[in-house]
Amino acid sequence: MPEQTSSPTIHIPGTTSHTLAARGQHEGTLRYLKAGTGAPVVLLHTVRTQAEHFRYLIPSIGDQHTVYALDLPGMGYSEIVPGASYEEPAMRAGVERLFAELDLDDVTLLGESMGAVLALTTAADLPDRVRRVIAVNAYDFAGGIARSGLLARVVVAGVLAPGVGPVIAGVEPKAAMRRMLRGGLGDKGALREDYLDELLQVGKRPGYATVARGVYQNLPSLIAARSRYPEIKAPIHLVYGEKDWSRPSDRQANKDLLPDAAFTQVPGAGHFIALERPEVLAALLNAGE
Repeated sequence: MPEQTSSPTIHIPGTTSHTLAARGQHEGTLRYLKAGTGAPVVLLHTVRTQAEHFRYLIPSIGDQHTVYALDLPGMGYSEIVPGASYEEPAMRAGVERLFAELDLDDVTLLGESMGAVLALTTAADLPDRVRRVIAVNAYDFAGGIARSGLLARVVVAGVLAPGVGPVIAGVEPKAAMRRMLRGGLGDKGALREDYLDELLQVGKRPGYATVARGVYQNLPSLIAARSRYPEIKAPIHLVYGEKDWSRPSDRQANKDLLPDAAFTQVPGAGHFIALERPEVLAALLNAGE
């Protein structure tokens, strides 16, 4: 395992950090945070973030749940493996490693954005281990973050461009990063400077530009993963921010695929509900449904 060059600058009260050992040629170490006691909850973060994305949610659910917040493969402080795939099935395999190696059962999966898609497809794969799914602003539609604004469209197009893409993926000016992330918030003040600094620190890890580009290149695999949704046996709760990047037609398409799913739209919220309205997600988790 390559030596990690940095460690998180944010500590979430009550959490401990753990690592799953590497497995196979392209399955590196996976880092996760653990907190609380009670029924298990697995949290899966958004594109370009990490377990600390749930910094406000974890303390509010730890008295009822044992919480596992995973850094998805190559992201946060999980190992960056040369040649690794960032297609949806490969990222899902990382989630399923957590289930298998910790022998997790009767799990509530809560994922946001990309994490919501992975929560749903993991539930399709592991019907005997997943109790229910809370899918927040599922990132399973064309456009995604490019709908955040002109800057996001330019940056994503640059990252995906042949030749210069890897260079652009490795350059993250703080002001530009702040603006792009705020484009996913109804409450712009929900993006705290210390969290932004943490994300930028992670972005400086050797090889992270390759991860970022790989994730953006493989976003179509998240759209393709919608074909798995009808296989899910566990109860599902779809949650969308009123100002999420998804359009009403995108939300209705998932409601049509999952006609028995509960549905909540959060007034005024954007794409990153875990940052700006964590109490909504905490209430859904603690209610047990």
